[in-house]
Amino acid sequence: MTRPPASAQQRSKAGLDVLLTKAAVDFQNPPASDVDQLVRQNLDALRDATGIDAFLVALIDEQEPTIRKVIGSASLFATFNPDVFSGQSLETLPYLRDRLEHIRIIEIRDTQQPRRELAAEAARFASIQVGAVLVVGFAVAGRIRGFFAMCSTRPRESWDANLHLAMKLLASSYASGLERKQYRAQFDNLEERSELALHGANDGLWDFDLEKNSSYFSPRWKSMLGYSDDEVEPLVDWQPLVHPEDLPRVQGALRDHLSGKEPMFESVHRLKHRDGFWLWVVSRAKARVDEHGRTRRIVGVDLDVTERKLYEEALFREKESAQITLQSIGDGVITTDSTCRIEYLNPVAEQLTGWRLEHAQGRVIDEIFRSFHEETCEPLENPLAVSIRRTRAIKSVRPTLLIRRDGNELYIESCASPIRDGSGVVCGGVLVFHDVSESRELNRKLSYHASHDILTGLVNRREFESRLERAMKSSKAREASFALCHIDLDQFKIINDNCGHSAGDALLGQVGALLKSKIRWRDTVARLGGDEFGVLLESCSLEEAVRNAEALREAIRNYKFVWEERTFRLGASIGVVPLSTENEDVASLLSAADSACAAAKESGRNRIYSFQENDIDLMRRRREMQWAARINNALEDNRFEIYRQVIQPLQKPDPGLHYELLLRMRDEAGKIVTPDQFIAAAERYGLTPNIDRWMIEHALRWLVSEADEREKLSMCSINLSGQSLGDDKFLPFVIDHFHRSGIDASKICFEITETAAIASFSQANRFIHALKELGCRFALDDFGTGLSSFGYLKHFPVDFLKIDGSFVKEILHDPIDREMVRSINEIGHLTGKQTIAEFAENAEIIEMLRSLGVDYAQGYGIATPQRVLRAVAS
Repeated sequence: MTRPPASAQQRSKAGLDVLLTKAAVDFQNPPASDVDQLVRQNLDALRDATGIDAFLVALIDEQEPTIRKVIGSASLFATFNPDVFSGQSLETLPYLRDRLEHIRIIEIRDTQQPRRELAAEAARFASIQVGAVLVVGFAVAGRIRGFFAMCSTRPRESWDANLHLAMKLLASSYASGLERKQYRAQFDNLEERSELALHGANDGLWDFDLEKNSSYFSPRWKSMLGYSDDEVEPLVDWQPLVHPEDLPRVQGALRDHLSGKEPMFESVHRLKHRDGFWLWVVSRAKARVDEHGRTRRIVGVDLDVTERKLYEEALFREKESAQITLQSIGDGVITTDSTCRIEYLNPVAEQLTGWRLEHAQGRVIDEIFRSFHEETCEPLENPLAVSIRRTRAIKSVRPTLLIRRDGNELYIESCASPIRDGSGVVCGGVLVFHDVSESRELNRKLSYHASHDILTGLVNRREFESRLERAMKSSKAREASFALCHIDLDQFKIINDNCGHSAGDALLGQVGALLKSKIRWRDTVARLGGDEFGVLLESCSLEEAVRNAEALREAIRNYKFVWEERTFRLGASIGVVPLSTENEDVASLLSAADSACAAAKESGRNRIYSFQENDIDLMRRRREMQWAARINNALEDNRFEIYRQVIQPLQKPDPGLHYELLLRMRDEAGKIVTPDQFIAAAERYGLTPNIDRWMIEHALRWLVSEADEREKLSMCSINLSGQSLGDDKFLPFVIDHFHRSGIDASKICFEITETAAIASFSQANRFIHALKELGCRFALDDFGTGLSSFGYLKHFPVDFLKIDGSFVKEILHDPIDREMVRSINEIGHLTGKQTIAEFAENAEIIEMLRSLGVDYAQGYGIATPQRVLRAVAS
């Protein structure tokens, strides 16, 4: 399969990763001078990569809380100067002063409308025309030394997570570089002091006399390498003592000194102890030459620095451990080696686990820290073992149950992180945790009723949506995979209607318990409302989700519901939707799941339908669902309008006006929307009766208010949907409005589509006869498109046949269409009905219709639709 091209966002992130990697390398060994220039170059590159207006680094004075230096990088169009912060006291920035921590993000999205606690900082940045700012502090040797700031001229709705990570990595790299520079300075100072001291000492002295072909090794030197005073011969050839990896470098340094390139021989290398292990030594020597420039003697000293080397590595590990521990002061802290064996417990950890340090040291952490799931009590893998294996921090997302050494239980929250040595290899880990038993119990009591459905005991829709939102964030961060199942019971309405609401409630409770018993502990099942349930599957691919959904469907199908000695079988339609980075929000995700469930029902019920983003049917259904909501809003906001289009007589003049009333809708932006865009959604979701009610009510109200229109009116046609014909309450509604308006019913003609009339034959007949008694007239719309048009024609007491426009528009060129129009017209006249031709688009078509004997014509060749009633809030 061809890999899809990377998105712009992915390319931008890739470029950002390259810049951050370069910055980390730059600061790995920063130069003694021009550090400011190095920082500014990296800020320039980061600014160009992100498009952010400006970056700055503020260095804080070590003695007092004042910004002593600012290094800035601003774009050409940036309106402020970062140097204004130089010399500013942190007392004027209280939020930063109190909360500035190592690699902690502080953000201001809008300096004009900040949170209350950020008012001082926001005002300062706003005064220099900064609209939004992202700040991250950095510490060196445990002390805050400054902060990085990313400044945007305009406010931002949010800061991208990649920018958060970029700032953290840049600050961490810079802090690490400063720390290394500090250590390097300390090491150089120590090395110089040692050299000066050793020049006056006899420690580790060796002497090669080339003229006498003799060598001397001081007692201290022999003792250092494990030799006795009388063992001289094995030491004559010194090269085998040097580590093979170091030997070429030592030989090169010695040649440089002997050739005069270097005034002194200096080397740090490994020497082999008599017992076989290696010692790190600092070796310094000076050669003496004769008058011809030939070497006659070399004298040097070796200083054992093995302990210092080990100390440097241990110091790095201890520094990493200390930083994490200091951030968690007051919590229980456990540190281990890379095999998860206990090295240290602080007093709080001793109290919480019931283990003393001397008893716990050397044991595996699973013996000391035993955690279980808070609800199912299933054993959980130790978070520190997971953290070391995955080489990243692991934070608990919910409280876990901890079993103390004495068997007592408490609930804790924890955070585990790996510890790395100087080369980046994981050498151990630290686990930080605290007791949340009391707060958990209080929160559980307070939140249960707010987050659970009383009838089933499952989580309710609001809580389910919250968990969905968290799952979406986790999915977008690629921390885990999730899937959503939408379940709708197929036979619930039958049971509820036949046995009563008590039976329905009992059924929902039993089904809820059944579903909960079939899911895993980490999954969530909720009642979304009515007989609809939702299931959130964690760490689950789409294929696994479909298998799980099939297991749930089978469990429901096999379940027998017994009520008052009657047994019922159930079925369930299930829609399955994967959570992905494409999901916009919870509402769209639930909508997609609902659409998939509806597709399962339409496919025959008691089955599963898996949603795919490119599924054309589901995309259409989702659009229709959106249209359904927009139609309801338009009805509530009275955003429908009435237009009319003239119907012109062709055979004899009509003294009055004859026109059809047409419906239009204005969308949220005020743009006109024609029925062909929303009527399919209205029919699918049963909204057409509401639209027809609006049309009849406002059309009659308009005619009542316009006396001139009533006087000139000969016939006014109004369209009705097939759903309105099947609505038992619609006919009384129409009759009531005729009585209340006083409009002459003989001037109103209702148009019913031929397909709707055939589909609801008996209801259409009853509706037509009832309104004909008031004087109303009727027309069969789109006539000729049905399969049995002529056969059904004689059964409907309608007054007009509207010849479908698909036959009329090609009447001049297609003889078959012309004969269809002739036949419909003749049959209509034989059954006592007048005919109206649609799509009369030009004078030639109108003349052809007149010659065929058609009674009326309607179309753009006669007149375009004109608005008669604006959308008003009356």
